[in-house]
Amino acid sequence: MKTKQLSRRNVLTGTATAATLAMLPRIAFAKELLRMSTLGPGTSPNLVMTTFANIVNREMPDFEIQINATGAATRHVLEVAMGQTAFCMSSPALHALMSNQRAMFEKIDEAPELASKLRAVLNFPMGVYHIAVYESSGIRSFDDVRGKRVFLGPPGGAAYSTMERLFKDVAGLEADVDFEAVKLGWDAAAASFQDGNLDVYCNPTNAPSPVLTQIAVTNPIRFLGIPEDQLESDAVKAIANRPGFGLGVLPAGVYGDNQQNESDVTTLRVTVGIVTNQDADEEMIYQMTKTFFAGVADMGDSAPWLKAINPDAAVADLNMPLHPGALRALEELGVTIPGIGRI
Repeated sequence: MKTKQLSRRNVLTGTATAATLAMLPRIAFAKELLRMSTLGPGTSPNLVMTTFANIVNREMPDFEIQINATGAATRHVLEVAMGQTAFCMSSPALHALMSNQRAMFEKIDEAPELASKLRAVLNFPMGVYHIAVYESSGIRSFDDVRGKRVFLGPPGGAAYSTMERLFKDVAGLEADVDFEAVKLGWDAAAASFQDGNLDVYCNPTNAPSPVLTQIAVTNPIRFLGIPEDQLESDAVKAIANRPGFGLGVLPAGVYGDNQQNESDVTTLRVTVGIVTNQDADEEMIYQMTKTFFAGVADMGDSAPWLKAINPDAAVADLNMPLHPGALRALEELGVTIPGIGRI
């Protein structure tokens, strides 16, 4: 058997070729991987932040944002503050609690210091609290919820505590005493409501929500609202006046002919946002912010729920400084920046 002789030229040529091939993957495929944590599927933050990631991944090939939709928002903000995750969903209410070491942050001595390391990229309306029932259930008000199976939100989350408080303040109903508070995640709860295994389904989301739109195609549904005679009560004001909260309106007919509400429904609204660490690269955040809003503008007609996501809404209810990159991008988009955003 003849053995092939390796000449110096062959060796050099082979080495050069190998070196070139070794370089190609880095040139063609090198991306900076960034983690973005959000709430689970079926929520407005998941929809908005997945859209953010998809637009950036498509238009900015040097970066790849990977979505993490597991875990609690409380943990997510701590991870971003410690530099372990690039982006996460937060909210004005959550940031206020973290800054003041209250509620779920009470036992975390470093919480105020860590909160000071967070910077806003943009805020967006999480939407209004939909308190949905099937028309066939006969439920017409909060009082009718007694003895029913109710999804308030995932246990331990802000939505759960908000709805738990609202049902108690408006109708005097206590979770797991006067009704069964079903413990599920967002995705499982939506499926359970679709299957008729829940009597009441609560979800803070922009209208029209894709989940509820799908249900309303074939089922008459109704949304419960805060009674008009309680809108000025101290209890309702206390809930609505928290950072990032307020009273909102769910329009009659926004879910089509199968929505049985004859007039607009008054409910709670809530603002959330995308946050990052103060040390995130300024140019990267600047380009991502501008790229996202350009992409959203192009998608407006095909995704009605995105119409509420715009540059002016990016500073609504802001209670932390904007990241310098986001500040520059929003100023170029003509947004009036509140004082807190410039600190």
